Amino acid sequence: MIKIINIVGARPNFMKIAPIMRAFNSSGKIDPILVHTGQHYDEKMSDLFFRQLNIPEPDINLEIGSSSHAVQTANIMKAFEPILLEHKPDAVLVVGDVNSTIACGIVAVKLGIKLIHVEAGLRSFDRTMPEEINRILTDCISDMLFCTEQSGVDNLIKEGISKEKIFLVGNVMIDTLLSNKAKADESDILDKLDLNGKDFAALTLHRPSNVDDPVVFGGIADALEVIQKDMPVIFPIHPRTLRNLQSFNFESRFKQMPNLKLIEPLGYLDFLKITSSARIVLTDSGGIQEETTILKVPCLTLRENTERPVTVQSGSNKIVGTNPENIIQAYREVMNSNTRDTQIPPLWDGKAAERIAETIIEKINLD
Repeated sequence: MIKIINIVGARPNFMKIAPIMRAFNSSGKIDPILVHTGQHYDEKMSDLFFRQLNIPEPDINLEIGSSSHAVQTANIMKAFEPILLEHKPDAVLVVGDVNSTIACGIVAVKLGIKLIHVEAGLRSFDRTMPEEINRILTDCISDMLFCTEQSGVDNLIKEGISKEKIFLVGNVMIDTLLSNKAKADESDILDKLDLNGKDFAALTLHRPSNVDDPVVFGGIADALEVIQKDMPVIFPIHPRTLRNLQSFNFESRFKQMPNLKLIEPLGYLDFLKITSSARIVLTDSGGIQEETTILKVPCLTLRENTERPVTVQSGSNKIVGTNPENIIQAYREVMNSNTRDTQIPPLWDGKAAERIAETIIEKINLD
């Protein structure tokens, strides 16, 4: 059996690790150990997702919690090293681009343990994003790099990564979406929010570049003020975003928008129901750009770039930045269009995790 320690730490990781754990457990040739770093630790961000996605209880929980990037990364590294020394795995698998990804990756490689990176090669080419630094560094030290889209393969080759290490397998986030779509369809969240049969927009906003700057945040609010006059805007608000909204004294401004509905963060199934039913989605999240692509729901990305260009090429996603006039113009273009001519990217078929398991079994046995 190939012993692999698999790392999760933050909410985006959970959707990625669920199909991987299933594929490993059913392979008969991989012995997976699940380590939760505890980077996200409240119920809405962690426990609820584990239950809804049928992720097995973590074998080990490091319970690190929130802190600055440096302190959190250092604490994860210190807590993870003894785990590797005790369990002596054949490989460590990390997903995505959060602090847990790079922290556990560095510890593994320094101990001579193979590192596997799922969702490798994605690049925004914006090094002000902490995630971009995590992606670049993790890819640089990984032994096996699994890509979701062709741009990832191309980026890695340009950076000098050996082609023998790179595998285009599809998107494990889409594995999770496709396997849970029927369950999400049964959610009663639209009834609870009085949205059944209505057009509405869904909004997520959490990136520091958007919510830590009152001028940028205020500009996005200007656009929301216009959009909410047309239809309800459902806004499951991230704790960081809520804190900043309060500290910037935006509360009264948001209360004056009667159709902007601030709600608590949702579990995966309720949020999938919201996203799939929305007339339009506005977001600064990378994962939601991918989900709206497979759902064929128009997406406006409130950023100046994306590390997932295939979502733009597919026709579902527009990069609109944070200028309110640009957001409103793109919103009106979508609302005036009756076409949803979206192409599904290659290998986004719900079988990416199976391909990952098969490749690992083949390559690690060869070694």
